[in-house]
Amino acid sequence: MEKVIVTGADGFIGSHLCEKLVQDGKKVKAFVYYNSFNSWGWLDSIDKSILDEIEIFAGDIRDPNGVRVALKGMDIVYHLAALIAIPFSYHSPDSYVDTNIKGTLNVLQASKDLNLSRVLVTSTSEVYGTAEYVPIDEKHPYKAQSPYSATKIAADRLAESFYRSFNLPVTIVRPFNAFGPRQSARAVIPTIISQLLSGQTLIKLGALSPTRDFNYVKDIANAFVAISDSEKTLGQEINIATEQEISIGRLAEELISQINPSASIVCDSERIRPPKSEVERLLGSSAKIRSLTDWVPQFTFSEGIAETIAWFRNNQENYKPNIYNI
Repeated sequence: MEKVIVTGADGFIGSHLCEKLVQDGKKVKAFVYYNSFNSWGWLDSIDKSILDEIEIFAGDIRDPNGVRVALKGMDIVYHLAALIAIPFSYHSPDSYVDTNIKGTLNVLQASKDLNLSRVLVTSTSEVYGTAEYVPIDEKHPYKAQSPYSATKIAADRLAESFYRSFNLPVTIVRPFNAFGPRQSARAVIPTIISQLLSGQTLIKLGALSPTRDFNYVKDIANAFVAISDSEKTLGQEINIATEQEISIGRLAEELISQINPSASIVCDSERIRPPKSEVERLLGSSAKIRSLTDWVPQFTFSEGIAETIAWFRNNQENYKPNIYNI
């Protein structure tokens, strides 16, 4: 049985990936962030029959010794652990360097020394910045429009260096904007849905004109597995994208129409990024992933939104819609 470890397994995408891997018959270890509450993040909410099949390792991705212990005996590492909120990266950039860059270095070093057979490092479409052309393919220039994106660019290039310098079997996996059940309130879709379900009629948002390429989280989990199953993806960096875009304003209007048509949108200046930091357009190319794997999305945007709204209706207690979550 293939032994795999998921760092950031307690997070949004990580918890869905763990579910997928268990369902695929893998022996799964989940690296979760150590805390004195013994919380396993979103893994605490998954089906018990699946959770019972997962080995939990509580640690800190910033600690090289703990990372090495966690990866010992593993075949594949899916490295998702990261700080991801852009507004918080304005506030605390040091923590992003420690987690996103040094944490990735710890995973790469341990993987090299322990001879893992595959290393998948999670990137982000934010490394591209505002699109210079669309659809954005993997040859698009990088542009650090936030401290967050700068640390992810650095982590990606570290991963590339370990492939080129040490022949480490690395693949850089680059999802465009994810959405779905369990997403944190710092993201725009949970922000809108949680406000609407709480009964608010004035939905506070930042800029409405930027466009995003939204990918349902279960499709992203499937893409990770498809990438790791293909030998053609070694040494590559690969987008996960739908090749469709929607503006934040249009997205909000669609969610309002489905949940509370009487609601309206108001601009909250606190939520607007600095002008040179706002990524105005993200629309990704999926040509490469389709050419190297058998992955195709299983969910339409409408199907994913329906499942997301249904989940939020039953989990409103996890969110604080009256505050701005950075």
